[in-house]
Amino acid sequence: MTTTIGLLHPGEMGSMVGAAARAGGARVLWVSGGRSAATRSRANAVGLEDARALSELVSQSDMILSICPPANALDIAREVASLGFGGTYVDGNAVSPATTRVIGDVVADGGARYVDGGIIGPPPRKSGTTRLYLSGRGARDVAALFSGSNLEAIPLDGPIGAASAMKVAYASWTKGSQALILAVRAFATHEGVDEALLEEWARSQPDLAKRSENAVASNVKKSWRFVGEMEEIAASFEAVGLPDEFHQACAEIYRRLAGWKDTPTPPSVPEVAKMLAP
Repeated sequence: MTTTIGLLHPGEMGSMVGAAARAGGARVLWVSGGRSAATRSRANAVGLEDARALSELVSQSDMILSICPPANALDIAREVASLGFGGTYVDGNAVSPATTRVIGDVVADGGARYVDGGIIGPPPRKSGTTRLYLSGRGARDVAALFSGSNLEAIPLDGPIGAASAMKVAYASWTKGSQALILAVRAFATHEGVDEALLEEWARSQPDLAKRSENAVASNVKKSWRFVGEMEEIAASFEAVGLPDEFHQACAEIYRRLAGWKDTPTPPSVPEVAKMLAP
């Protein structure tokens, strides 16, 4: 029997996760209302079916997979729960363990089974690049739906919150260190020592110049998405007694760069430096 998955919403990551689910044998639905032309194009390109309305998607789906900006995750869960969804709800968003447990309570109160998820890696266009970590009762059933696809689904032996904690731990370094290196280049540029810094890095830290350039090329156009993620990481650190200020600062760095949202051509390092430290 074919499993029907409702995907909310197929952005750059979500569309390729939907493609992976289709490769695993699932039927994948989405809702076009209110979505951009770029989202429509992505959904059509990977063969997702338009359910037209959220109520139709909910009524037809065995599983709902939420992949959206962290700030929207709870509202989407509430909307789905209000429609009486009784299947399996998977939240694959970059939220804190505390937030995912709140989402889980909302979903469970609405009558559905909740599975916590966290995605590590780029959109899964090829195998071996991207993992979907899952936790909670039903994690193994969800993982099985992606068997043989470009997305490796990994169930964790832990409760709801474990998959989100894995994502927080991983992204706290990757996106946190990228925010820091962008700030370092901005400071050095502002003080007129950027060229000297690059020369010193070439001697003592030869990978850092390239890492800073990669942070500009790959992350600046997606900075708007990382603001909420850094805030969720900060809350996660604070919840266990760790200082949260570093990742709050990372959120501010990404917030200042959000004007380059989804630009086809990334800015230069000097442009980023000027935006961060005018």
